[in-house]
Amino acid sequence: MNIKSVAFRGSFKSYTQCPADGKPEFAFIGRSNVGKSSLINMLVNRKDMVRVSNKPGKTQSINYFLINDLFYLVDLPGYGYARVSKTERIAWEKMIAAYFTNRPGLACVYQLIDIRLEPQAVDIDFTNQLGEWQVPFQLVFTKCDKVSKGDGLHNIQRYFNKLRATWDVLPHHTVTSAEKTTGREAFLDTIRQTLEELNC
Repeated sequence: MNIKSVAFRGSFKSYTQCPADGKPEFAFIGRSNVGKSSLINMLVNRKDMVRVSNKPGKTQSINYFLINDLFYLVDLPGYGYARVSKTERIAWEKMIAAYFTNRPGLACVYQLIDIRLEPQAVDIDFTNQLGEWQVPFQLVFTKCDKVSKGDGLHNIQRYFNKLRATWDVLPHHTVTSAEKTTGREAFLDTIRQTLEELNC
């Protein structure tokens, strides 16, 4: 897929404020500081379309980016650790749940997972939550350049071993590195295939 145009379309606090034009939406979510902003920038081949921060919890709204005037990439707040109050964190969780369960144009959710780490309970719980919401989703293992190939594959296998306790069919996954652009074409190809299935 060739990314010809990218345009920021707004930052929203509720799914009811989000664009209502019906274009397909591909949403990104993951534990705070997992590399969402870097990955989105890599996919669209822009260095600073999404602001990258080392501070967990930087993304606090639902951010929309229109790609090729055809579909949206949606940057969602991270889950897990963030330096915010409990009240703010609960509000974020409600906002995310409402978005996932009320957006008819949601084509796919990409859950980002740090490949360097052993399976984290917060990630496993969120994968299971996506299954309960019955939304289409894929797993994206990030930062593969920060670990050896063998260790990365081992951690992916450990993650899937955890999922086998509750999943009969394991989710599709992609391995990426924003820094090395690893997995970019494969990732964009999954978007292209979904758009074709939607006749877009």
